[in-house]
Amino acid sequence: MMKIMQRYWRLTRALTVGTQAVVIDKQGRILLVRHTYRPGWHFPGGGVERDETIEVALARELEEEAGVVLVGPPELFGLYANFRVFPSDHVVLFIVRDWQQPVAPPPNREIAAHGFFAKDELPHDITRAAAARLREIFDEAPRSPMW
Repeated sequence: MMKIMQRYWRLTRALTVGTQAVVIDKQGRILLVRHTYRPGWHFPGGGVERDETIEVALARELEEEAGVVLVGPPELFGLYANFRVFPSDHVVLFIVRDWQQPVAPPPNREIAAHGFFAKDELPHDITRAAAARLREIFDEAPRSPMW
């Protein structure tokens, strides 16, 4: 179903925007999710819907995917082109430090797993983009314009 929706979006939208978050807990661990429909570990997030602000989309996706509720405003980190996935696709990345997780949701048809990982104990199959963003945030690596 996701592949069908992606093809539809490519044909009907001149520009797509997604939002993702680097959620950091009090121990400095990073929240990652594993989807059922694509390989690897990713930051939680998703597409911005019509009549939805980027921050509202971020809050919705965090709650849907990981049960994370924003308590304070997220910090805008960067805007990236994601043209390998969709033509004219962009990802807005936030850092989230002020949050709660009242209930950790069980796996479902979209999210196979989620977890917090120390920077030096990341899953071996973390996506290339997520690993690059973590280097930009924590290791002061040069920022790429590409996701």
